[in-house]
Amino acid sequence: MAESRTAAGRRTKNGRSAASRRDLIARSVQSAEQCLRDQDHGTAYAHYLLVLSLAPELKSDFKEVFQYSLFKWTEELYTLNRNQDLFNVYEQAFELFPNDDIICNSMGEQLFRLGFRDEAAGYFYKALKLNPENADAKENFYRIANWLVERWHFIMLNDKKRNLMYQRAIEKAVQAGCKTVLDIGTGTGILSMFAKRARAPHVYACEFSRTMYDLACEVVAANHMQGEIKLLHMKSHDLQVPEHIPEKVSLVVTETVDAGLFGEGILETIIHAWKNLLLEPKSKDFQSERYGQVIPAGAVVFGMAVECPEIRRHHRVIVNEVAGVKLGVQFISPVHSGQKIDDVAEPYSTEKMSRVPGGYKSLSQSFQALTVDFNSLKDLESIASGKTCRIQVQIHEQGQLDCFITWFVLYLDEEHSLSTGPSEETCWEQAVFPIHNLPADGCFLNPGDIVVVDVSCPDCYLRLDLVSIYRGGKSDGASCSNMPSGNETQLCDAMASLYTKPQEDTMQVPCILNPNEIAMLNNTSYHESFKVAINNVISSLVPSNNWTSNGASSTEEYYSDALYVLDVSEGFSILPLIAAQLGKVKSYSSVEEEQHCVTLQKLTEKNGVAKESLEFWLNQLDTDDDVLQRPKSDKLWSIIILDVVEPCGLIRQEVIEKAAIARCLLHSGGRIFPQAVAIYGMLIESPTLLQECVVQGAEPTLGFNIATFINQFKVPVQMFLNLSTLPYVSLSDPLELLRLELMDLCSNSLSLVKEHKVKTCKSGQVTAIPFWYHLHLDEHISLDTSHETSHWKQAAFVLESPLHVDQGEELLLQVHFQNSNISMTLKRPQQ
Repeated sequence: MAESRTAAGRRTKNGRSAASRRDLIARSVQSAEQCLRDQDHGTAYAHYLLVLSLAPELKSDFKEVFQYSLFKWTEELYTLNRNQDLFNVYEQAFELFPNDDIICNSMGEQLFRLGFRDEAAGYFYKALKLNPENADAKENFYRIANWLVERWHFIMLNDKKRNLMYQRAIEKAVQAGCKTVLDIGTGTGILSMFAKRARAPHVYACEFSRTMYDLACEVVAANHMQGEIKLLHMKSHDLQVPEHIPEKVSLVVTETVDAGLFGEGILETIIHAWKNLLLEPKSKDFQSERYGQVIPAGAVVFGMAVECPEIRRHHRVIVNEVAGVKLGVQFISPVHSGQKIDDVAEPYSTEKMSRVPGGYKSLSQSFQALTVDFNSLKDLESIASGKTCRIQVQIHEQGQLDCFITWFVLYLDEEHSLSTGPSEETCWEQAVFPIHNLPADGCFLNPGDIVVVDVSCPDCYLRLDLVSIYRGGKSDGASCSNMPSGNETQLCDAMASLYTKPQEDTMQVPCILNPNEIAMLNNTSYHESFKVAINNVISSLVPSNNWTSNGASSTEEYYSDALYVLDVSEGFSILPLIAAQLGKVKSYSSVEEEQHCVTLQKLTEKNGVAKESLEFWLNQLDTDDDVLQRPKSDKLWSIIILDVVEPCGLIRQEVIEKAAIARCLLHSGGRIFPQAVAIYGMLIESPTLLQECVVQGAEPTLGFNIATFINQFKVPVQMFLNLSTLPYVSLSDPLELLRLELMDLCSNSLSLVKEHKVKTCKSGQVTAIPFWYHLHLDEHISLDTSHETSHWKQAAFVLESPLHVDQGEELLLQVHFQNSNISMTLKRPQQ
């Protein structure tokens, strides 16, 4: 009887406990809902966390609202810089939903914003594994993959000659007695595995990038060398003996060289290695079986004076007037071969000169610019000190001097070498040193002229600086003091000192634009097209005889009935100034950089435009996110110019959303530019594209399994392409793939799918679908982003697997447009 009463008591107590639990859950849900209505997201999140902890069976019912409160609360924590609390919140969320792709993706986004890019990539990758259809995670991973594993890794690993030369040089060194090997900047670990394959007893490898270190660990394990190669996640500068490696090594191997040879820090790296990580070098004074050496052993840098219209239009503004706007301001690109100016820091850009649109012309023979011995500490320190070598270069061909280009021969040892010259089939590009300190009409050279060049590495970056030019004949000296007298001497002196003298007149301080912005300024047809389209809208809104002051007594009264034009282009744009010249127009620019604002103000003054006609919109906003809003409470925009295509060839993010907002801010008859975007494409066969985005199996990596792992970081869309020079074969005619009507309220959504039947015009392997855009400003005016004068590059969607087709075959092409991202599928129609 007593046992029965005890059991009944337990049941009663459990019943009360269950009732209390249900009551607590119900009250917590009510409180959470009220907190969400009050926008108290932190408390709402805490209530939902309690509910789901007490009642895991309710996870599916409250999952979406829990995610919403989580995302809102973490946004607030991010704004408040409460980063540790932010991470704690996500940790709690993962305890409830450990395999939720949406939360994983959100965590990755927060980590990326905080600068933890390697960790962010891990969460994006996990989100994709959990749900391959998660479009946001897919796009995030693709975007970060380009940063984590740079595209040159694929090209380099596909360069079989490069891999073979390194393998042979390493094998030779190991067989000659190098027993301990250190691979600096190991990347995928391929050089370390060459050393181990050559039977080096002890192999160490260091890699600073977390992503590449993890990748190297996977690659080494897959090739059954995980116990034989010691991988270290650190910079070589942080390595110490014996803390990290037991003794100094006899061989350092590295391939930390860029197109300019020294740009990846090889000078500092090898200097540090000789002082701290390597045995003494072999010399007459040092006789020992154990000595240190480096692969590569040395290099010779070659240069050439070049004429190249494509480089010219990206690095020098070569027009004096654009669509009626006089350009009385000096512009330069940040890629500058002379002395540094403020934030102008890059001495060179890189190009595959064999694929530069329009080609190039050699004005001189190749000249030897610099020699480096990586096995001589004295030589390395001398170069790193910034010592200058002055060289005279004789001109052999008539033409305009636009730049110097350089390449190098990398001597791995006395027997094996690699050339990165423009005529070579190599994974390297060439370094390009644009010349800015020239007269406005450029510098035309004739055979027999001599160009004087300074070669140096003052900051461990290769620099080629134009010093002077001798017109005809030879000179017995290379300094400016030996030049002929007269006006030409003054010109050369001015050229040599243009960026070295203090600039007293602040009006002459150059405006720094990136190469794409300079190419856009040089694109006169782009600006003329906009001018005509803007004028058409203005003319339709206000009759021409109304463009008068109408007796206005003040500037404010004069502009009270003006039309409002807003340009939200990214970066520097003179479109607002073009619009301001077309009548009673109030133009608003969204440029952000102070130097760009100052330059636009100068141009406004120089072109006689009233300063009240141009304002800077972002200065009037609380946040940049409010850029699309009404100019005044009683006014609407007449024209809104959207920047819809990135220079790399992709549609900008949130274009559809921005267009939807912009439509609501237009008054009757107002327009968005462009009004429509048509995406064009075609089927092509291009082995080159495949080489640049996917490692082609184990054959180019000499039998090592690397492709399986690095190809996880491949991305289907390749950017920054020049279709005019990309090696490919067209397998179909161009066709319109998709059309975005930015002025149409009904035709667009955030997700579109279009299906096309495409007929092949040749037999071959379809490897990719390049695409470009026609930007329709109105019914009669459009801009083609694939045109030779375009400042835009093109992009291509690379198929997962090439598809063999026969001439005349009909294929089914599906184009998916979601959240401004393009993907495609190509297949044969089902029989």
